[in-house]
Amino acid sequence: MIKSQLRFTNYLRTTIKNTSLEVLIPDITTYFSRIKLTKNDFFVKSGMISTNFCFVESGVLQHSILVNEEEKTTYFALKNTCTTSLQSFLKEIPSRKSIKALTECVLWIIDVNDFKKLLINNKAFYQFYFNLLENQIFLIDDYRIDLLTLTPEKRYKKLLINEPNLLQKVPLRYLASFLGISTRNMSRIRKNIK
Repeated sequence: MIKSQLRFTNYLRTTIKNTSLEVLIPDITTYFSRIKLTKNDFFVKSGMISTNFCFVESGVLQHSILVNEEEKTTYFALKNTCTTSLQSFLKEIPSRKSIKALTECVLWIIDVNDFKKLLINNKAFYQFYFNLLENQIFLIDDYRIDLLTLTPEKRYKKLLINEPNLLQKVPLRYLASFLGISTRNMSRIRKNIK
């Protein structure tokens, strides 16, 4: 447990990027609790309110929506990232997406009341959240540009370079959906690139 908490503390430290605020990190960790999800457990179900924000210590969480009864992957929350259905979590409204464990996951979670309390009362947590959102906006921007400018083959190659372990952990259909490629095309691309 101590090693596990150290990973979470280090993540907070590297995201905050301000040594003068590090003294406030122990206060942050007291508001989080550690849970485990088994494969196919839901962290958030579409239509339900997202009650927790989490740090992913290990595992892979899939964000998905249903489009014409077909599941579409919109995001993967990987080890050493944070996630939730943010609008649902902060506004306490039903989520438009589901978040499911694709592997066994270890998460550090916080509820909305404690989250908001920390944002107001802890400068380090406020800085953490600001930096987290900024980094997420950069990633979303890059992802959208890649969808418009890169061929499916190049998007797959980029995934191989940036997240090589993802290919062993995530079923092909989810990767294809995330990359905006049909499963059939994805099989062909993988065969040609290997």
